[in-house]
Amino acid sequence: MSVTREGAVPRQVTLSWAAISDKGNKRAGNEDSSISDIPIFAVADGMGGHSAGDVASAAVVDRLGEIGDAVTTADRIEEALAEALTDIDRVGDESVLGTGTTVTGVALVEVEDDLAWMVFNIGDSRVYLLQDGELQQLTVDHSVVQELIDAGLITPEQAERHPDSNVITRAVGFHEKPIPDYSTMPVVAGQRVLICSDGLTKELTDVGIRHYLSISPTAERAANELVAASLANGGRDNVTVVVVDVESDENDGAPAGDADERPGDRGTSQP
Repeated sequence: MSVTREGAVPRQVTLSWAAISDKGNKRAGNEDSSISDIPIFAVADGMGGHSAGDVASAAVVDRLGEIGDAVTTADRIEEALAEALTDIDRVGDESVLGTGTTVTGVALVEVEDDLAWMVFNIGDSRVYLLQDGELQQLTVDHSVVQELIDAGLITPEQAERHPDSNVITRAVGFHEKPIPDYSTMPVVAGQRVLICSDGLTKELTDVGIRHYLSISPTAERAANELVAASLANGGRDNVTVVVVDVESDENDGAPAGDADERPGDRGTSQP
């Protein structure tokens, strides 16, 4: 499913965005959910299979969607996640550990009277930034293999083949208080932000991700190219991507890159 929508933020910033999700080549259903509307762009990857992982991921994005303002705060995101946890606990299968979901994304916030991105993360879905031709992973996975990498016990290449490669150490659900990691960065014209479930990163390396983000003229094209490449490389899991472009802002007044201007693709703020 592709979504491109309009919206507004508090200073003169022009954004375009697109969200694509596919169940992949191996899964019967899709347990991923996403939200792509100001002030929050996020992906949630549900887990639990018969324990309603799709319900868990939907609960998170539904609660985030209720925030609804042009900018938000970490407190409001945590309130939304706490409400989602209550929703998830109501549907969890009590015969097992329960159900849960990752959630990762970016939100528009005000920092020292200026507009900023707040990056937030629980689990192993990721946020990437492409800026000035360089790709940077902005989140750190909450996973067993990431802890082993951090301890110097395995390499990133070994992590891909590790038997615990799918085991996460933090989630929304499983009757535990959700605890996101946060970071902030300025909103700058020319930025392209990617939010994705691990269905993408299982099939594409950072080199591949950078390639498709770099060659695609629009957010929608980038999202479609990334999902298509993931499916072509195996599509072993559900895959969801949200791509957000900062096309211009009042600090420079120029459009970012060579993005096509098409009706419905943009949200322009008013001061």
